[in-house]
Amino acid sequence: MTGTIIPVRVALATLGGEQAPAGDPSSVASDRTDQMIRIEVTLNADASGISPVVEGIMEMARRMDCAAGKEFEIETAIREALANAILHGCKNDPAKRVQCVVSCDEEHGMLIVVRDPGTGFDPVKIPDPLHGENVYSHHGRGIFLINQLMDEVRFERNGTEIHMRKY
Repeated sequence: MTGTIIPVRVALATLGGEQAPAGDPSSVASDRTDQMIRIEVTLNADASGISPVVEGIMEMARRMDCAAGKEFEIETAIREALANAILHGCKNDPAKRVQCVVSCDEEHGMLIVVRDPGTGFDPVKIPDPLHGENVYSHHGRGIFLINQLMDEVRFERNGTEIHMRKY
């Protein structure tokens, strides 16, 4: 089942706690400040699953006006985080799964969390891609890019979970 995207759960809710039917365009009120979106996607650790997941997340974000003017930064960060989770966290093993949870509301911006089942890493020990021999490397820029593109980045669960926020 390489490339398979496992069930996607989308919740569109008012901040007051009411649940609106997912996918119902009439449920998107004109006053977006009262709306919150949450998307949960689990995909097999296969790089071919990255683009469909990212495209789906970005389409929903555009519909909800979550990423207005920040589409490039958000899309690039999600792609890099998913690629890192698949390559490093899952060791390209399509039997393993990566989870991506995205939430968005006007007050808190867009929060993206990517989790993998790996052993984790220490982000402080990642070589700086702007210095020495690292400049010539063909890899090793994902976390650097994420940190440059997002407003907040933090690692949880020993580096198996990245939290990225864009306001």
